[in-house]
Amino acid sequence: MTLLSSAALYSTTTLAQSISYAQAEQSVLTDSYSTQANQALQQASQLQAEAVKGLGLPRVDLNVRAYAFHSEVDIPLDSFKNNLEQTLEQGINDRLPTGFPDSFKPVINQAIHSGVGLFPDSANVVLEDQVIRPTVSVLMPLYTGGLTSSAKEVANIQAQRSQLTSQQQQDVQRFELIQAYFNVQLQKQLHASSRLNFNAMQGHYSNALKLENQGFISKGQRMQFEVAKNNAERAYQNTEGSLRSSLFKLNNLLQSHDINELSTPLFVNSTQNQSLNGLLKTYAEQSSLIRKMQMDTQLANANIKVQSAAKKPNLFAFGEYSLDDKQNWIVGVVARYNLFSGVDKNKNIQAAELQRYASEQITERTKQEIENIIYSSYSEVSSAQQSHQLLQQNLKAAQENLRIQSLSFKEDMGTATQVIDAQNMLSSLKAEMALNAYKYVLSLATLLQSHGSIDQFQSYVNQSQTNYIR
Repeated sequence: MTLLSSAALYSTTTLAQSISYAQAEQSVLTDSYSTQANQALQQASQLQAEAVKGLGLPRVDLNVRAYAFHSEVDIPLDSFKNNLEQTLEQGINDRLPTGFPDSFKPVINQAIHSGVGLFPDSANVVLEDQVIRPTVSVLMPLYTGGLTSSAKEVANIQAQRSQLTSQQQQDVQRFELIQAYFNVQLQKQLHASSRLNFNAMQGHYSNALKLENQGFISKGQRMQFEVAKNNAERAYQNTEGSLRSSLFKLNNLLQSHDINELSTPLFVNSTQNQSLNGLLKTYAEQSSLIRKMQMDTQLANANIKVQSAAKKPNLFAFGEYSLDDKQNWIVGVVARYNLFSGVDKNKNIQAAELQRYASEQITERTKQEIENIIYSSYSEVSSAQQSHQLLQQNLKAAQENLRIQSLSFKEDMGTATQVIDAQNMLSSLKAEMALNAYKYVLSLATLLQSHGSIDQFQSYVNQSQTNYIR
């Protein structure tokens, strides 16, 4: 009674929010933390690519220089004094009247010499000023050896690679959701199967009690039904715990607390939509992982160009115009070629070429691994489809066998063990059908993710000739 009460309570509490797989996928791809983080990173890469579009255009700067200076200089005056003395002597002599006695000229020259001698032999000059000088400067690269174009190429490739990273992350989220969503459906099926088995065992046990009281069966036979009932009850409790755990994981993934009912059941498609050869031929164009690794090779190529540009000269044009009242200006061209920097540029180029080679080889190795996954997943999908058909046939046979064994036991022509085995066989087949369907769903998801087309998973859910496990 306690178990039945908890089951009834559980059934009541599960009448909450219901969600289909399509709705769950939309929720994950829109609201999850991973989606928001990848959207931010993708926007950042796009902005970085747009930021370097202007590389190669002139750089214009407004400069303001504010400075004060103080300078002291000792200026020798010997030559100045000599020139002054000679000039004065010559000037006075030229102005003397005709007939002026020559005996007075030395006296005059001595007087001039004495007067000039009063000047010091040197002068200390102090220069001080405070200056604020605004200017406009222009710097334009004329030739950078390909560095400018390579920088733009790297930024564009990284922006495209970021888009592929977001797509790859969405595929990972889809696969994670498929696991969580259909695991809940699996646990629901296992829970329902164990509940039916427990209820059936309870019915068999009740009938056994009546038959024992009427003397038709022995106590040992009745106890066989009791043991089977207890085992069924224990299995039912275990599946109930597993179901709660799977529901919690799904709600946590969807950032919710109210999801209890899922409207998209486990399924098995009767036919394959694509051939194995077709999948192996087209995965390289579809797989975001392979396309991203190919872009890594493109980045390695761009890095080779960058390292090669470091060996080439650079040519810049420059100009500066003063905005003060003096209006000074200067224009010119600068050519620069590095002779020695301590870095072996040839080895840097060789290293970049090896990195490109390694990227190509890793890409090819990854293709091999993906091809193996595609092949094995395709085989598992086909195996699950074939198993489902056989399980359907076995299920009908098990139902008929249980009916026959139950009638035989009532007519005292069969044993309790036969009835219990028949009931357990029927329950295990229902559980196996659910497990096989879950295996099919996961194998299909693995196949589509490896191929790069897991976004088409929803089309398989609604495909014609599809068997649903409800």
